[in-house]
Amino acid sequence: MDLKRNGCISDAQLIDLKNWFSRHVRSFDTPDPLVRQALALKVDHSLRVCDEILNIGGKLALGDGEMRLAEAMALVHDIGRFKQYYHYKTFVDKKSTDHAQLGVAALRDGNALAGIDDGARDLIMKAVSYHNRLHIPEDESPACVFFTKLLRDADKLDIFHLVSTYYYVPDSERSAAVELDLPDAPEVSDEILATLLARKMVRMEQLRTLNDFKLLQMAWVYDLNFPPTFQFVYQRKYLERIRDVLPASDRIDKIYAGLISYLKENIEFRKVPAPSSRS
Repeated sequence: MDLKRNGCISDAQLIDLKNWFSRHVRSFDTPDPLVRQALALKVDHSLRVCDEILNIGGKLALGDGEMRLAEAMALVHDIGRFKQYYHYKTFVDKKSTDHAQLGVAALRDGNALAGIDDGARDLIMKAVSYHNRLHIPEDESPACVFFTKLLRDADKLDIFHLVSTYYYVPDSERSAAVELDLPDAPEVSDEILATLLARKMVRMEQLRTLNDFKLLQMAWVYDLNFPPTFQFVYQRKYLERIRDVLPASDRIDKIYAGLISYLKENIEFRKVPAPSSRS
């Protein structure tokens, strides 16, 4: 794969995009403390996803041009969240609108990618559009599939970090925005357990409780792509920390054991090729 043909971003263009990101965030400034807190959460998340995508890219020995392109995608992948929460007071897409498509519209309407060549602009827009889908379209280019998978891995790494910390904070510090407005009930849905025992991905519309959401997050392991990502999840004990805040259950123990086994297998044996060029 020729990255130059698919598009590159210069240092100056990446700086311009970071400045645009800051201006866009400031455009949603409000005195409402709940909205400010929720939007600050997404700023912090976006910046940490930038760090994670560079961590993975470094392990994959990506070139400078590839790293800049990856960082640009990570920075703006959730740009639609700001308008979503500002207008709808929720991060739940089914209660508002698809935040990925809001993001594509924000980038287009804000002329955020002005000056970036067509190839890179197309890859960024598609990565933003696909980052929250259950599956990446099969007919996309190898470059699009690669960078979208890279973004999805980085996004999941930071959400693993966020929730594996969040579930241990006092109830008084909890946020409905993080919990997607799901009830913190002791139950776990049988449908969720059956899906995970079959090693299938859980769909957002299947969720009924916060415990369901915790299991969905653990099951993201089945949607990871790159060996360094599997290694980071294992080393940082993300699954262990989430399992420890779920109810005692033989079925959950079986699901957890299967996830850990899958994680270990893929640290060493899963191979996903990186782009061949080095810029």
